[in-house]
Amino acid sequence: MENNLDIKAFLDKDEQKDLLRFLTAGSVDDGKSTLIGRLLFDSKKLYEDQLDALERDSKRMGNAGEHIDYALLLDGLKAEREQGITIDVAYRYFSTNNRKFIIADTPGHEQYTRNMITGGSTANLAIILVDARTGVITQTRRHTFLVSLLGIKHVVLAVNKMDLVGFSKECFDKIVKDYLDFVTPLGIPDVTCIPLSALEGDNVVVKSERTPWYQGSSLLDFLETVHIDNDHNLNDFRFPVQYVLRPNLDFRGFSGKVASGVVRRGDEVMALPSGKKSRIKSIVTYDGDLEYAFPPQSVTLTLEDEIDVSRGEMLVHPDNMPIMDRNFEAMMVWMDEEPMDMNKSFFIKQTTNLSRTRIDNIKYKVDVNTMEHLSVENGRLDKKDEPMQLNQIARVVLTTAKELFFDSYSKNKATGSFILIDPISNNTSAVGMIIDRIEDKDMHLDESVPVLNLPKMGIASDQYEVIEKAVKELERQGIEVKVIK
Repeated sequence: MENNLDIKAFLDKDEQKDLLRFLTAGSVDDGKSTLIGRLLFDSKKLYEDQLDALERDSKRMGNAGEHIDYALLLDGLKAEREQGITIDVAYRYFSTNNRKFIIADTPGHEQYTRNMITGGSTANLAIILVDARTGVITQTRRHTFLVSLLGIKHVVLAVNKMDLVGFSKECFDKIVKDYLDFVTPLGIPDVTCIPLSALEGDNVVVKSERTPWYQGSSLLDFLETVHIDNDHNLNDFRFPVQYVLRPNLDFRGFSGKVASGVVRRGDEVMALPSGKKSRIKSIVTYDGDLEYAFPPQSVTLTLEDEIDVSRGEMLVHPDNMPIMDRNFEAMMVWMDEEPMDMNKSFFIKQTTNLSRTRIDNIKYKVDVNTMEHLSVENGRLDKKDEPMQLNQIARVVLTTAKELFFDSYSKNKATGSFILIDPISNNTSAVGMIIDRIEDKDMHLDESVPVLNLPKMGIASDQYEVIEKAVKELERQGIEVKVIK
């Protein structure tokens, strides 16, 4: 039959489709899971056995009355179903004729902030749900702040449960005004507001006749057409080396993922930290050599000269360098059940680089519900409460054992993000977004305290113990000295 689809051609076409990653966030019972379930259901992306199970579960444990409870498609944990809340991040994949999607359904509770951060770390877009009856509430502001912190450039304000307010234009307009007043200072470049009913399907996949005053597109139409190509940084070439590929004596290449920028065959590149230069001889992939590569492609680069490059190092264009420093400020989210130990040394993983670091000081904590800054200096924080606890967010200063190559997170997500790893338990203790380097003189809040930066002074680590003894003696005599190791 002529109408028979060529399976290979179909798969090839599907592979070429653009991928949009997005998350949903909102308060408990705003309908995040229901919205995604409805999106999958109305776009005919569910299998028959899934539909049968959904109808069966809706009758047995659903929270939607006579309606099908679409939330059960995503709330997979037993505790989630019993309590009617989302705890873990649920990922769902679906595709339309125009685009592929990966959805992260994130929890609304404050106690699951780290789960939301995890779900949003790779997202291009965020759907913030609000209940039309309650409008913009504390959780709405908290989630929007977290979205801005993660550098997500596209936000959809989905005003849900419009059926419960009679699809009132006045009600929708008031919520939109309240939200835009709050979001404008956060600097999110693209905000779109859509009125909908997830339970009944209004403006989810198709435009609803019950909102004749709404001129915009349905949610799915918007998701299919939103422009995300500009979200990649194509200006600053950064290539963190993941692996040195040496299959035989005749080939030596450097494998990794292009973090940002574009690299072409023949381009001059510099290896960091050595500063050695060479030119790109070839850009090798499984499917053959390329003339150029861009993010997020994974490639192997070969160079014209034999220069020493190892895992954790970085290839860049010599006229476009990242920041190289050991001291920087960052916004950090604490992910560990164990509270922060200010005296502890952590592993820091940034791109493919692994180093040691310590938290030098905490400038302030952020109250995620009010956006207020809490610090010892402004009297809003006791010294004993300064170390971070689970789900808390703070602006911190870090010092690493060796120089890192980084950009600010707002400019380059790939090189501006990091994780802290507990060296004993191997848990991920925190995730961070780099703001900028920080000068030595700004490292300490009390500038009257003299600072000895031992690595910068060229003092070997085997001498540290002697220096620490001398510093302790000075402290005993009433002279305080800060030592950086």
